[in-house]
Amino acid sequence: MELGWLLLWGAALLLGLHVLMALSAAANFAVRISLYSALCVLGSALAAPVCILVNGGRSVRNMRRVAGPSPLLSFKYFFGLRFEVKGLENFEVEGPAIIVSNHQSILDMMGLMEVLPDGCVQVGKKELMYAGSVGLIIYLGGVIFINRKSTSSAKMVMAEVAKTMVAENVKVWVYPEGTRNCTGDLLPFKKGAFHLAVQAQVPVIPVVYSSFTSFYNPKKKLFKSGKIKVEVLPPIETKGLTAGDVSDLTDRCFCLMRETLFRLSGRPA
Repeated sequence: MELGWLLLWGAALLLGLHVLMALSAAANFAVRISLYSALCVLGSALAAPVCILVNGGRSVRNMRRVAGPSPLLSFKYFFGLRFEVKGLENFEVEGPAIIVSNHQSILDMMGLMEVLPDGCVQVGKKELMYAGSVGLIIYLGGVIFINRKSTSSAKMVMAEVAKTMVAENVKVWVYPEGTRNCTGDLLPFKKGAFHLAVQAQVPVIPVVYSSFTSFYNPKKKLFKSGKIKVEVLPPIETKGLTAGDVSDLTDRCFCLMRETLFRLSGRPA
């Protein structure tokens, strides 16, 4: 009898929640973002022991284990998100590379897992380490942490990254905007990733995700189903370039990615 009442109250709660989400954009946003966060925590908690047992702890190989097949990839079905990907063949370069992409929201993790190539490690802010099970899985995936508040520390880390990248033949994924930006445009690029590419003499591979603003906008409390177009652009070579060419390389990549962002998002340049 008690079980029956619990099921009845549970059904009533779900129905009430559904009605509230349908009537209120703010409630819909809050429920969806809470569910997304909870699924990230749960998925990370389930994946962490597997990463430790299979690869013995922190390793870039764990990112492929998390990426696919993984709970993160299945999240898109819960939220009605569809990905349309072009240009994956552009990841197929010999040796290491720097991958740069636009950074829009916490939903970027799904987009990352959708296209992540083998042997790829991300650069992220140090604070991510303390994000519970999510921080743990990020650490186990070999993410390179940078203290954004200390320029000298960040430069030292990036110098070590250059050596590791070449020695271990890995690709490094960087968000050159430096922070999330859900405006439908790009923020000015920081030059760290491009210094790194020139220093190591490795190509830069731009990855562009179409704007989320039509279906996801925290300021407007908007979170609904939508389609995300992703395009991996051809590598930009850096062989022969010097530190004096970094600004031009940064500007070239910014203009190319901004033009692609507007095209994928159906906006005039």
